Amino acid sequence: MPDDDQLETFRVTTDEQLRAVSNLTRHRIMAVLRFEPATITQIAERVGLAKGSSSYHVRLLEKAGLVKVVRTRKVRGVVERYYAMAARSIELPDPGEGGPDVLMRHAVADLEASPADGERHVRMAHLRLTDEQFAELGARLNALADEYRELSDPSLPDTSLVFALFHPAQGAKTEGGAR
Repeated sequence: MPDDDQLETFRVTTDEQLRAVSNLTRHRIMAVLRFEPATITQIAERVGLAKGSSSYHVRLLEKAGLVKVVRTRKVRGVVERYYAMAARSIELPDPGEGGPDVLMRHAVADLEASPADGERHVRMAHLRLTDEQFAELGARLNALADEYRELSDPSLPDTSLVFALFHPAQGAKTEGGAR
């Protein structure tokens, strides 16, 4: 499990950090490091990369402060480094109106890459809520995600939970250009 020095939240504030988390490969490397430290070799195997590519991406994440070396050990005269996330969660800046939402783009890419024959629960619901109901639903979704994150067992297969609660833009064009 991550060490006691791990921050609760890492706030992405610089362009270097944003570039680091915006890359899908680095997003997947951070997912590997979510629950337990791993070496470059272990990361490469889990993500399906060559060790050199894995090392390159981990170095960029480390330089941006998103991952860190949490322990080392000597193996046949070579120092093996174990990397872990610098924080339990990462907070991205608001992309602003019309800006790309990196987190949602990565989530969609991961969903599309998941096994088609695997169990998935995907749903979109259009709601009409008061401001109070909107806030309450957001708080309940966050609490539920936090509850299950605490129950996570690193020995079990990865599971991703993604949700977005938002007010769509008024008068946004629909598919095909119709309003």
